[in-house]
Amino acid sequence: MSARTKHAPPTSVRPLFQGLLYAAGPAPLAGVAGAGLALGFFAWYAAVSHLHALLAVTDLVLLSLIPLGIVVALAAWQWYANYLSWRTGISHRTALILDTWTFLPLYLLWLPLALLPFRVISEGPVVIVTIALWGAVKLAAAARLNQTIREVTVTYLVTRIPLIIIALLGATLIGQRAGTHWAASHDLLLTVWGRWDAQHYIEIATSGYHGTNMAFFPLYPLLLAILGKFTGSHLVAGLIVSNAALYLGLLFFYKLVEHELRDRRVAHRAIFYVSVFPTAIFFSAVYTESLFFALTVASFYYIRERKWLLAGIVGAFASATRVEGVLLFVPFAIEWWAAHRNGEPISWRSVLGIGLVPAGMLAYMGYLWVLVGDPLYFSHVQTHWHRHLAPPWVSVGNSIHLITHAHLPQSIAYQSIELVFTALMIAMLAFGFRALRTSYWVYMLLSIIIPLSTSSLMSMPRFALVLFPIFMLLAIWGRRPVVNNAVVAFSLPLLGLFTVLFADWYWIA
Repeated sequence: MSARTKHAPPTSVRPLFQGLLYAAGPAPLAGVAGAGLALGFFAWYAAVSHLHALLAVTDLVLLSLIPLGIVVALAAWQWYANYLSWRTGISHRTALILDTWTFLPLYLLWLPLALLPFRVISEGPVVIVTIALWGAVKLAAAARLNQTIREVTVTYLVTRIPLIIIALLGATLIGQRAGTHWAASHDLLLTVWGRWDAQHYIEIATSGYHGTNMAFFPLYPLLLAILGKFTGSHLVAGLIVSNAALYLGLLFFYKLVEHELRDRRVAHRAIFYVSVFPTAIFFSAVYTESLFFALTVASFYYIRERKWLLAGIVGAFASATRVEGVLLFVPFAIEWWAAHRNGEPISWRSVLGIGLVPAGMLAYMGYLWVLVGDPLYFSHVQTHWHRHLAPPWVSVGNSIHLITHAHLPQSIAYQSIELVFTALMIAMLAFGFRALRTSYWVYMLLSIIIPLSTSSLMSMPRFALVLFPIFMLLAIWGRRPVVNNAVVAFSLPLLGLFTVLFADWYWIA
């Protein structure tokens, strides 16, 4: 038997513990096992604390959570090392050792147990900090080996950190607009991200649906309600959801553009352009923009990868986030038919996937039917914001009328901003007719027509933010330095201005 055969890595038939000991050595194995032990003890403690009524019948089950934590940590370590080795070409041992460091944040889960006699810390904040640190360390490790992760992470950080500083300085040095305003928190660093519509999402997460807030779809406030139980603040929960969703959205957008154009430079420009778009402030605020962007881009990515069922599930979440999510049904159908014409057989996964897209909206309609007897109440309540169904040109005409008859310069400015952004969206639609794939162009067309048909251009600059085909086009044209410079020169100053205005309670979109 050769030395290579004798010392070959253990197969999956051997015990997990023995295999990892052989591959990584005792120190990394002990580190990950200790992290798993912390995870198991924390899960046991949390279950005991919150399942008092069930303790008599579930003592053994709850105790099993302790060794289960170790098994989960070791299995996750092994699986991710295999994945990392496959994606990057590094050895399995190197991948294991590199990933060992990402388990260190789990040791923070000992804190609630260690400080239990003093009752100075609760589980929720510890969970959030642990997950955040784990994610940060995981991304840092992955960024060393993966160009996509590296470029997305750098773009995310260099565009988000300045916005945080600008928003805080704007709120501190200038102060909020005159009048009495709702405050999501007494902490200025947090509350600057909880303006305008954020109030509705936080109120829904806190006390459920009532009145005009039924206009807002349920997935985002539901996530706030769930995460808020751990953070103790729905505002903090919203910031976590929005910013985590933005990162995932940029990651999927990069992969989608790279899939379509086979050019990493174009993909990098695309995620940068959308990150510095003038209304990109809403990506980090307690708004649905980042979640909806992530879900729509991810659904398109899985559609193009022909992972029909996964695309449908993600599409269902999108239609539970905003009504425009149901529009994914159309590009899904276009791509499904194109695949069928190219010889791909019709499968139950593809049929189920396309049928799942409107499921999120239909579920909310069913809820409203039970709650108020009107499944379309989310649409009917739009009259509160002076919106009603009308031909698209009515919205443009109303905006021009308001500009020509306005008595205040602020009113002229607001209407002009909305009109200019609407014109830019329509221009991009026209120029993209030949440049974009049919499914992208049709989705863009429908996403512009729907808000234009509400008799008002209100929020159009914000709606443009999630129209990702716009940024695909700009990234393609951005190969020319003059176009790239024009996009950056247009976006960055307005993004800074809009950030200050938003932080000071001025309406943007």
